[in-house]
Amino acid sequence: MQYKLSPSILSADFYKLGEDIRQTEENGAEYLHFDVMDGVFVPSISFGMPVLASIKPLVKQVMDTHLMITEPIRYVEAFAKAGADILTIHYEACEDVRATLEKIRECGMKTGLSISPDTPVEVLREFLGEVDMFLIMTVHPGFGGQKLIPETLDKVRELRGMLNERGLETDIQVDGGIYASNIKDALDAGANVIVAGSAVFKGNPGENTKELMEIIKNYE
Repeated sequence: MQYKLSPSILSADFYKLGEDIRQTEENGAEYLHFDVMDGVFVPSISFGMPVLASIKPLVKQVMDTHLMITEPIRYVEAFAKAGADILTIHYEACEDVRATLEKIRECGMKTGLSISPDTPVEVLREFLGEVDMFLIMTVHPGFGGQKLIPETLDKVRELRGMLNERGLETDIQVDGGIYASNIKDALDAGANVIVAGSAVFKGNPGENTKELMEIIKNYE
């Protein structure tokens, strides 16, 4: 199983965004996480296609795009055009989850499916083997800098168990409240793609990325 770090630019200083992103790439972060919020599915509003499109040509990182928006099927083509490599949607935000996932595949992107902390992991069972990555939110979606909800790691364990039963090595991503102090807990639970926002961009992004990557590499 491959372990990845996906720094979330939601916590970045946009005044020096380009330089900070370069530091994460130079220090081993293969993914870059975009939290897209619409003010409807979640209370906050963040950023959209123009930010993604402006960054895409400048880095080699995987554009790991997380849509926290209602009926994301409306914007799948636009995010594909902007340069998204992985497009993750929320189970709770789609009238037809399968149709949305199929649209993502048709547009040439990898598929991701996320659940919020209040949603039982069992709803993902019918999608085993159909998506490239599951995202277990370890905080309530909508705001950066929150504290990890410990019970959400039980969902990661349960999901990894479900995948193991089927002989699947599907990626499990966790997002929310991950720091150097608890990243190993997420890895132990079965996650292999780690989103980190404040832990990367508050302070020195290069040094912070290096520290997190060392933990991940030592875990492997």
